[in-house]
Amino acid sequence: MPALPSAVLFACTQNAVRSPMAEGYLKHLHGNRIFVDSVGVRGLDVDPFAVEVMREIDVDISRHRQKAFDALADTSFDVVVSLSPEAHHRAIEMTRIMACEVEYWPTFDPTIAEGTREARLAAYQDVRDHLVRRIRERFPPSRMPVIG
Repeated sequence: MPALPSAVLFACTQNAVRSPMAEGYLKHLHGNRIFVDSVGVRGLDVDPFAVEVMREIDVDISRHRQKAFDALADTSFDVVVSLSPEAHHRAIEMTRIMACEVEYWPTFDPTIAEGTREARLAAYQDVRDHLVRRIRERFPPSRMPVIG
C-alpha cells in the first residue's frame, strides 16, 4: 500500500458542500494520521443538506467553518484535491509558491439540483457517495487502528 500523504487540502467553489464533505470523510477515515483541511474560492456557511447526508454515514460536519484560499493559514500540503474548475485554477496558482501535487476530481455541484426535497437530497447523496469512493481509492484505509 502506498504511503499516505501527511497533509491534504480539498478545494471547491464555496467551501460549503463538496470540500467540507470530503474533508469530513477523510478525517473520519484516517483520524489524526493525515492533516486535512478544506477551502473555497469564495466562502459560504456549510449547506444544511450537506450536513444531513453526511450525518447519514455518521460523519458530523455541522461545525465546519468556511474559509477561502486567501485565508489559508498553512500552505504546507502534500496533495491539493480540487473539486470544481474554479478551485482547480486556484490550486494550480498555489503551486507557484509551494511544492505539492494537485489532483482534479470534477464533482457535480448539487446546489443546482432542482425538484422535490427528496430529489435534491438524492443529488447530495450522489455527490457524497462519489467523494467517498474517490477518497477510499486515493487514500485507502489502513488496517491499523486510529489513535486519538
